[in-house]
Amino acid sequence: MSEYRRVRIEGGWFFFTVTLADRSADLLVRHIEPLRNAYAAALRRDPFETIAICVLPDHLHAIWSLPEDDADFSRRWSLIKHDFSCGLPASPDRSASKRAKREKGVWQRRYWEHAIRDETDLSRHVDYIHFNPVKHGLVSRACDWPHSSFHRYVARGMLPVDWGGDARETVGIRFGE
Repeated sequence: MSEYRRVRIEGGWFFFTVTLADRSADLLVRHIEPLRNAYAAALRRDPFETIAICVLPDHLHAIWSLPEDDADFSRRWSLIKHDFSCGLPASPDRSASKRAKREKGVWQRRYWEHAIRDETDLSRHVDYIHFNPVKHGLVSRACDWPHSSFHRYVARGMLPVDWGGDARETVGIRFGE
């Protein structure tokens, strides 16, 4: 069995990408309320701060700040994934391994995490999160995607509502692609 090394930084800031097993699925936006409920339940059990988040049909990105004496983001993601999956039917094509472990096959087992190094790194990842629906062609402007902390940033005056417009205009400027 593989042992994955996860960085342990108490009170750290972390960027995450968490993905469905079926990358063609749209479960996360189709079942956004159960996802919000699972997220809120994990937040109540083990508090953390959500710096930025964007939920797309088949994956989500988030940046969390953990409490000063806590580095256990794995437990939180496990709770979110478990609680969200509970109300969904099992995937009919899940593997024997997933059946043996009583996994429904909704999520990829692992996820991507990145420890945020500094304010510049944080700013780049927040921009990445908020621009992601435009990058994936789901909307032409960041403000048009409903499942994003972008709207909170606009309400607080941290971003203008017209930030992250059409991908053809924005990608080369903000992300150097």
